[in-house]
Amino acid sequence: MTFNRRNDRERESSEFEEKMLFVNRTSKTYQGGRRFRFAALVILGDRNGRVGMGIGKAKEVPVAIEKAKAIARKNMITVPVENGTIPHDIVGENSTSRVLLKPAGPGTGVIAGTVPRSIAELAGITNLLSKELGSRNKVNVAYAVFDGLKNLRTAKQVRAMRGTVAAPAAAQAAPAGGAQ
Repeated sequence: MTFNRRNDRERESSEFEEKMLFVNRTSKTYQGGRRFRFAALVILGDRNGRVGMGIGKAKEVPVAIEKAKAIARKNMITVPVENGTIPHDIVGENSTSRVLLKPAGPGTGVIAGTVPRSIAELAGITNLLSKELGSRNKVNVAYAVFDGLKNLRTAKQVRAMRGTVAAPAAAQAAPAGGAQ
């Protein structure tokens, strides 16, 4: 651990952009009164295909946010972005929340709810359609979006997994009247 924390903070902030989605306050009643705790949901991204999400909990809001940032840095994923959008449709699931993510044409923009929009923008996705299905709980929706983004595959990745090296041009050269 370094003792020069200010320089570390400046370096980290230049590498990733952060967005705090929400702070949740919970309380527990004791004999002397209520004690509050806070949970913060933070998204980090470089707008270049890397994005992370974290939830931090603490007795004070700034501490919860710092914890969430540290967790988000550990949970970074790489999102395949092709021409400003995702390669294919996908449904991400978490608990009772499901989020449909669809690629969109150039100029469409990000048409999504608060949570999917924030995650998509920090991941560098500029054109996307989405629909939240089931529960609209922000934490579950965020996990569902991450599930969907984690499971995205480019055509090149799918070909590599299947072990085929046929070029897309070879698929177009196939006869149109083939058996179906």
